[in-house]
Amino acid sequence: MENMVVKEIIEYFSGKSVLITGHTGFKGSWMTYLLWKYGAKVTGYALYPNTHPSLFNDLCLNEKCNSIIGDINDFEALKNVVNQTQPDFIFHMAAQPLVRYSYKKPIETFSTNVMGTANLLEACRQLKKKCCVVCVTTDKVYANNEWEFPYREIDRLGGHDPYSASKAASELVIDSYRKSYFSDSNIFVASARAGNVIGGGDWSEDRLIPDIIRSISANEPIVLRNPNAVRPWQHVLDPIFGYLLLGMNLFENGKEFADSWNFGPKSSESMTVMEVCKIMVQTLGKGKVEIDIVTNKPHEAGLLTLDISKVKQRLGWEPNWSSETAINRTAEWYMGNLQLKEANKLVEQDIQSFLSYESN
Repeated sequence: MENMVVKEIIEYFSGKSVLITGHTGFKGSWMTYLLWKYGAKVTGYALYPNTHPSLFNDLCLNEKCNSIIGDINDFEALKNVVNQTQPDFIFHMAAQPLVRYSYKKPIETFSTNVMGTANLLEACRQLKKKCCVVCVTTDKVYANNEWEFPYREIDRLGGHDPYSASKAASELVIDSYRKSYFSDSNIFVASARAGNVIGGGDWSEDRLIPDIIRSISANEPIVLRNPNAVRPWQHVLDPIFGYLLLGMNLFENGKEFADSWNFGPKSSESMTVMEVCKIMVQTLGKGKVEIDIVTNKPHEAGLLTLDISKVKQRLGWEPNWSSETAINRTAEWYMGNLQLKEANKLVEQDIQSFLSYESN
């Protein structure tokens, strides 16, 4: 995106009432901080942060927004928050977001990701005012046949593991509510399917970048489960600005943008896990890589890329940062963190670099 468009987006949300579910998570914390910084009236609804460290806590976001601790599965509590907030925009990011965890806790995963989405959309039915809802799902909603060509929004949904299946099911819930209840209303609902999102402040278990940082910090080898797996890697700021741009277009143009949208890097930039790891190690200047030879690992897709031509043509969105730039910026963030630099200063550096960056 051009710098002018990026700055227009953040100015657009100044003074707007925004509800973010999942605001205590990695991606939710980045969005909460960004919207707070540029003058939005932010309410967050989520569970307590479940990682230590926590970007939410490190950024002191409890002091910067109306932070409400609650469960997306608690319909009455969620409905009350929607009613009290009367939001102009809702960004729904509350989720159980981990593939390997979903094998251990499938019921929790389906409940949170499927019924949590239904709860939010049901709560929106009470609103009498105009409201635009962006439901964030994942690139893993597609029935993955390990095709070499990238998946389009019209391709079949599916999911091998409980996480992917739950997110594909949530897409059906979104489409059903859109057609059944919001086709002739002032509630406009879209879904955003993002590729692998990386960036500073992610401390989740069983994610590549946090695992690399934990291993390096403990002077232990970096153990890779699927070194040849190909994914669409992108810096967290790129999809966040995509979500905001989508919300903006929903508000201005309504039904025309109430649809599903892929957000990811250019298809040619997808990288293997090993390639990402090598860039991280090179930038950080330390780390030794080992391959996990265990054979009975839970299934994880080997090849997954996204087609972003629709969002590029109709929304004018494309990533500011290449995948390699995203990985380098992420490594530099964690390097600063290891040097005990404050999280808000590291986040600010990335935001300012992103805003001034000439898209490549």
